[in-house]
Amino acid sequence: AGAPLEVIDVQPAARSLDAAPDASIAVTFDRAVNPATVVPRESFWAFGRWSGPVDGTIGFSAGNEVVTLTPDRPLAAGESVMVVLADSLEAMDGAPLREAGYSWQFWVASAPAGLEFAEADRLTTRTTPGRPSRAYGGFATDLDADGFPDLTIVNEVTDDLRVFLNRADGSGLYDPFLLPTNPTGDVPSPSEPGDFDRDGFADVAVANTVGNSVSILLGNGDGTFAPQQLIPLGGEPRGIAVLDVDGDGDADVAATSGPTGDFAVLLNDGNGVFGAPQHHGSGNATPWGLGAADMNEDGILDLVSGRQDAEVAIVWTSDGAGGFTAGDPTDVGGRVWMLVLGDVDGDGHEDLSAANGGTHNGAILLGDGAGGLGPPQTHATDPFAIATDLGDLDGDGDLDWIVASFVGDWRLFVNDGAGGFTFDREFPATQAASCSLMVDMDADGDLDLALIDELEDEVILHHQLGGTLFADGFESGDTAAWSATVP
Repeated sequence: AGAPLEVIDVQPAARSLDAAPDASIAVTFDRAVNPATVVPRESFWAFGRWSGPVDGTIGFSAGNEVVTLTPDRPLAAGESVMVVLADSLEAMDGAPLREAGYSWQFWVASAPAGLEFAEADRLTTRTTPGRPSRAYGGFATDLDADGFPDLTIVNEVTDDLRVFLNRADGSGLYDPFLLPTNPTGDVPSPSEPGDFDRDGFADVAVANTVGNSVSILLGNGDGTFAPQQLIPLGGEPRGIAVLDVDGDGDADVAATSGPTGDFAVLLNDGNGVFGAPQHHGSGNATPWGLGAADMNEDGILDLVSGRQDAEVAIVWTSDGAGGFTAGDPTDVGGRVWMLVLGDVDGDGHEDLSAANGGTHNGAILLGDGAGGLGPPQTHATDPFAIATDLGDLDGDGDLDWIVASFVGDWRLFVNDGAGGFTFDREFPATQAASCSLMVDMDADGDLDLALIDELEDEVILHHQLGGTLFADGFESGDTAAWSATVP
């Protein structure tokens, strides 16, 4: 075999924002690929943050130089999708793909919408009224493969995950959470979905902040999870990310791990069993937020961490073999609590959004595509900003921004398409805004909101109006929320 097999084009394009929900995923190589090495769920796979594992049909064209994954069902509107190619792929001449493999991310378009919301329901995470669960955050991945996003809420007092299954009838409403609940480690906090055992069902990695550990819960495909694998971390995890660290085609986990280092990597054996933590960075760095994205555009996902005390973000460039190189610390505009990555100015480069807790602001840092970040553009929030989330709420092709504040509400900032954000409105919290999920609950193509209040232990569902012939509201008895639109 000669030079390694190379990727020369991918579709949807890396870091693009407007993939059609019914898009196919295609990779063009520099020569013919050996079809026997293209194995679904192993050497060529995709995971939608909300739609979950992307199963479909593999096709070959252009003399086997183009390999296409045609999904069995549409991707979820407005979601981020990660695609992974393993180093086990080979050309017909026997040359393998590089050892780092190849990964990229893209966003699915959401339908244009007018930012008119109607409250549809309030879900409680409490088993017994008055007994708190501390619903800190969660994710909206489809756990039972019915094409509708479910809600999995992480609870810091009850140390568990509580799953609300979508009714899957287009109402955008949810059944009460499933019992029994799913135990985690001590005080679980940030979480990230993935398909760790490659069975086509969504799983989850959860960082346990007081337990100094990570819980891996493998999904059963019906909204329940198998008992956790609990992995001691040796440090306090406040951020978590999922990516293929070593090019072998499975989903690994990274978590911040102060004071033992900036972050630790947990390598997956391909079956959802994770090894001991491999620590990176310096101790006593107070690492908090963590995210995965291809910051230098080499087809390998990197990590970005936020150091709270130093008020900086650091890009950790991955070599695709488990090694990371720290870039220069960049002022992040405050005491970073959480960060999320995405291209906010439409230039094709990944940018950073941060929620800066003790400094009561959010920040946007524009990326240069070479691993660098620009100066922070800060925006005032309510006190103690603890969550940042990106999504195209108005469906105009750019990522809008919501910051949640523990001593306050959810603030929506609308993007002008060039990374300039304007405060639009607040969504009031009963007690303490902790997280927002921008997700199409009712399958009408636009993004709705699930807003999590960690002291009230409720999830407030706001449906965006106008995506279909009618927007629901009457099922909950609130006829005032019903709205008719003419297609």
